Amino acid sequence: MSGGMDSVVLLDLLCRWRDERGGPAFSALHVHHGLSAQADDWVRACEDWCRARRVPLRVVRVAVQAGGGDSLEAEARKVRYQAFAEGGAEVIALAHHADDQSETVLLQVLRGGGPRALAAMPLLREHQGQQLWRPLLKVGRSALATYAAARQLQWVEDDSNADTDHFLRNFLRHEVMGRLRQRAPALDKQLARLAQRMADAAEMVDALAAMDLAQVQRGRELEVPALLALPDARQRHVVLAWLTQLGLSLPSPESLYSWLAQVRSAAAATQPLLEYQSLVLLRYRQRLLALPRVAPQPWPPCCVVGETLRLPHGELSWRRAPGGLPDDWQGRLLDVLPRSGGEKLPLKVGRKPVKTVFQEAGVPPQLRLDWPLLEDDAGELLAVPSLGVSVLHAAAGEGWWPQWQPLAIVSRPAGD
Repeated sequence: MSGGMDSVVLLDLLCRWRDERGGPAFSALHVHHGLSAQADDWVRACEDWCRARRVPLRVVRVAVQAGGGDSLEAEARKVRYQAFAEGGAEVIALAHHADDQSETVLLQVLRGGGPRALAAMPLLREHQGQQLWRPLLKVGRSALATYAAARQLQWVEDDSNADTDHFLRNFLRHEVMGRLRQRAPALDKQLARLAQRMADAAEMVDALAAMDLAQVQRGRELEVPALLALPDARQRHVVLAWLTQLGLSLPSPESLYSWLAQVRSAAAATQPLLEYQSLVLLRYRQRLLALPRVAPQPWPPCCVVGETLRLPHGELSWRRAPGGLPDDWQGRLLDVLPRSGGEKLPLKVGRKPVKTVFQEAGVPPQLRLDWPLLEDDAGELLAVPSLGVSVLHAAAGEGWWPQWQPLAIVSRPAGD
């Protein structure tokens, strides 16, 4: 609960449900964002209300920093939902009401949002394993105010709610919505209808994107020829579905459109690349890759044959396969090193430059510098994980084959 009128009304209703109708026991959560000088006062008010109503209250203090293209409001919402997820409750009751819904729809219209954004807030949806429930979503603010007055409820006012210069939602609420309702009395009903239609459209778009994604995805990558066989609009939605599946943030529509245009038109030898926030999307040959960026980390001195090694930018694991390291190497320590240039790997065809091994395997240049090499204590190159094992040490039959799965691109200063 925030301590505002909406959340105090919801708290009162839930208490009446519990006490008068045998409803379930529940607890309250207050997220202290630290964005207002009154934030500590709000905490004390919430503690008083919950104590008087026998409701357990948990206060979570968070740090909010705008960045990565997100507004302060968006960052506050992000950390607030993270606090919900960490609380472990199966159902989270939120105090959003019909006026909030109307404002959200208009905000998304002004921001040029698509069907998913214009669908605004659903009555019930799953988020990070929890059900987000908005029981007041069809009730207007005026009805809540009438209820609060009749029940003689007290609440706190967030001073930022009156700031119409910095917050577009406040501008709509205080200077636009009232005048629109005078000219169009059915405004809230019509905006709710629009949100429902957009929710239906978004569901159909998501279903089509999921079917398309199944046709063009290979592991964590997309096949460019299969992707480009789709109409442009479906290409965009496939990429968005792919990034969502990988748990990555989404680029702006404009940057995504521009990058996909490059993917379609660029020569085969080029590598169109899109960097946004801490992520990079790139085309290499006939594949699309999406990887986060991580800061450079010290390499571990060694790995153990047969044991998984997890690094910030990838994972070294082992599988049983012909031509791997012999069985008696299991448990042996091997040196782990990044490339320095000029290395050669002994193969059946002779000593082949590691650079050529990467080129033949289609490894993008952005991943090669931080691809681990395995050496013995004498400094002899034993393997390039996933790509080759030295023929001088390979087992005659099945052995331990090292595998490397890149999970991120290491960020490096310009010129490295």
